[in-house]
Amino acid sequence: MKQRQELQTVECTYHCDVCNITFKELRYLKVHQCVPIGERPYHCDVCNKTFSNTNGLKKHPRVRTVERPYCCDVCNKTFKQLQHLKVHQCLYTGERPYRCDVCNKNFKQLRHLKVHQLVHTGVRPYCCDVCNKTFVQLGHLKVHQRVHTGECPYCDLCNKTFSNRTSLKAHQRVHTGEYLYYCDVCNKTFHSKGNLNVHQRVHTGERPYCCDLCNKSFCNSSHLKKHQRVHTGERPYRCDVCNKTFKQLEHLKKHQRVHTEERPYHCDVCNKTYKQLEHLKKHQCVHTRECPYRCDVCNKTFSFESKLKVHQCVHTA
Repeated sequence: MKQRQELQTVECTYHCDVCNITFKELRYLKVHQCVPIGERPYHCDVCNKTFSNTNGLKKHPRVRTVERPYCCDVCNKTFKQLQHLKVHQCLYTGERPYRCDVCNKNFKQLRHLKVHQLVHTGVRPYCCDVCNKTFVQLGHLKVHQRVHTGECPYCDLCNKTFSNRTSLKAHQRVHTGEYLYYCDVCNKTFHSKGNLNVHQRVHTGERPYCCDLCNKSFCNSSHLKKHQRVHTGERPYRCDVCNKTFKQLEHLKKHQRVHTEERPYHCDVCNKTYKQLEHLKKHQCVHTRECPYRCDVCNKTFSFESKLKVHQCVHTA
């Protein structure tokens, strides 16, 4: 920890006037300035992979030999480089030693802090050569370029496509059953850090996404987008069979079963099948004799909400 804290206090006096990245020594700045943005002049003579600097090329041979000399003493996962092991160990320690001096946000890695600081400077050094849209990170530019090329990374097990490789890797854990992230309040586990962050708002009560029309707030941005369609009337999802439109993708998927006759939900007691999960849950009450719907007048219980509504007419008549 002491060594990391010392890293934070080292003054970076040399900075690039194009992308504002800072360096501790002038020689590193000169090497950086020699390489135009996006250019990778150094290449491996075995596999032709390219790099923007000689340091990356020198580290690359370990990739070919699959040498992974650094091992996590908690989960035994191995790494090619020591700094990758240190970053991984932050999953267990929760340590975020690098702090932004503008907004006080903390980061696990120095490079993540440097990228974040571009948000405050307004510098967006990476430009799309098709539509001239600019980006803070090269990775964001590459993801954006798929809009023009139509290229999408996909899962080779279920063929589902994704806008970026990070989302693909998180999805693949669904198939492997790997859960890397857990909530330190309720111990619930998650495939991705993003899902954990959203879940933790259940405990904190944080709802950072607010509708600018009715001020209703939400714990994640996707819920806000769905809500906003209540005001705009937008129905972006269309059935390619009957042209019926829907506000939400899951509603379209449910509707499409009308045409396909697909019934993916089945009862493990009597093997009866259903198109929708909620219909299966209602049916299972027949076997469990569960009556979750209660009349608030006479406390009589019912297995189906529809039967409760019919019963309530007795009290209102």
